[in-house]
Amino acid sequence: MTTLTDEPAATAEAPRSARSLVDTVFRAREISIAGALVLLILGTWIANPRFLDSQGVKDLLLNASILVLLAIGQSVVVITRNIDLSVGSVTGLAAFACGKFTADSHHGVLVTLLLGVLIGLACGLVSGCLVSFGRVPALVVTLGMLYVIQGLDYWWAHGDQINAAQVPGPLLRLGSGSVLGVPYLPLIAVVLLALTTYFLRGYRAGRELYAIGSNPQAARLAGIPMRRRVLGAYLFSGAVAGFAGALWLARFGTVVADNAHGYELTVVSAVVVGGVAITGGTGTAWGAALGALLVTTIGSALVVLRVSSFWQGAITGALLLAAISVDRVVNLRMTAALRKRSARHGA
Repeated sequence: MTTLTDEPAATAEAPRSARSLVDTVFRAREISIAGALVLLILGTWIANPRFLDSQGVKDLLLNASILVLLAIGQSVVVITRNIDLSVGSVTGLAAFACGKFTADSHHGVLVTLLLGVLIGLACGLVSGCLVSFGRVPALVVTLGMLYVIQGLDYWWAHGDQINAAQVPGPLLRLGSGSVLGVPYLPLIAVVLLALTTYFLRGYRAGRELYAIGSNPQAARLAGIPMRRRVLGAYLFSGAVAGFAGALWLARFGTVVADNAHGYELTVVSAVVVGGVAITGGTGTAWGAALGALLVTTIGSALVVLRVSSFWQGAITGALLLAAISVDRVVNLRMTAALRKRSARHGA
């Protein structure tokens, strides 16, 4: 009788300890990113105290907001073991389209933001259908979408640009205004971050995204609707990119056809640096947001320290390589630790 009652307890304890180990590892990674961010900010502040004056902090938050939004959307796709290289182009297309829509008009802010979201949803729908239902590799699909959107941008713009004088005042105030001294854009990013984190942790559909990225074969055998979930991830990423494009217009006022050109690599770097494994199945939206804030802070610190902007790309690339290497080492050690625990409890 004693043997029969002890065995289920040991079996139940194994999954709990495994989950605890995984949670501890990724909390530690996010804490290390936050620590590196704090050290970078303090070091730059010591070198130039104006870095943390009121205007400097405001500029830092505003510069990071759009990248944080895109990193949140990208993280959901990467968790499913896919990638979206078109987010920069979608952002630029949405920014220019919203600029054309609002130029010398009285369209409301909500209508403009909705237009950006709809443009992003359309792009995400095309990419998501090709990846999930067409089973075309995500790298090929989203790279093709990137070039298609860029070509569409240049064909549509013909060298034209939207000036801040043509953008309605309420939309510009969204990009430059604040409440209690905190700009609107960082607050919007924090709200989206909280909602995304709650969905990924609190809803079954969110947890299924991790299952798909961890082991697609097992997820399929478990009855998870993989195609719908992957399509949903791309729809979310596209909608966030379109929304970010509308906010790009509000932030800068002047937009051209190639806005956010090349931004997708910065977004992917921020996500991976933030601890979201490029192989899928692990990571958090919070980590991606911290990675985006770290990458943005590096760029701002280099400007303050009067270092050539060339080094921003070099440092970001080095961080990306280091993050991938650390991710690989951590995954190997964590897998070995989980196997040892499973073997011990099984014995």
